[in-house]
Amino acid sequence: MNSQDVILGMLMKQSRSGYEIKQVLEELFAYFYQSSYGTIYPTLGKMEKEQLITKENVLQEGKPNKNVYTITERGREQFNVYMNSPVENDSYKSDFLMRLFFGEYVGYDKVISWLKQAREQLQRNIERLSETFAQERERLHPAKIICIQMGLKGYQANLETIEEGLALMEQLEQGKRD
Repeated sequence: MNSQDVILGMLMKQSRSGYEIKQVLEELFAYFYQSSYGTIYPTLGKMEKEQLITKENVLQEGKPNKNVYTITERGREQFNVYMNSPVENDSYKSDFLMRLFFGEYVGYDKVISWLKQAREQLQRNIERLSETFAQERERLHPAKIICIQMGLKGYQANLETIEEGLALMEQLEQGKRD
């Protein structure tokens, strides 16, 4: 899976602007796919050159013009190749978990700070995904519902683990002071 596959999938049902693609990546896909804003536009440009998508400049009153991207037949064929290829193993990269793993080299207070930050971020992620899910659920294919539910349950499990870890670290920090 790469950014091109993901964007082609987003364009299968409807044309979208780069901004709309970014919103979907940040709101619906955040649990299982990460892509930076700086990746989207170069990828779109490459896809246009490869004739996987077309770009239409749409005039807007009182706003800057926007580019709307539409998948081509060649793009549909490419997406079909991706969808019929073997499923890759999941890969997971987390700066937070890497730092946490090496947390013994910093003080308890630093680890507690990281855990609190992660808790806040997870709570925001749960709220954002829950809101989006509530608004879109009736229109979603069952496969998308399963995907979002896995994201929500994953966030919840991570939040519970962080809460438990935070309690442990605070207890250890307190014992160190006594």
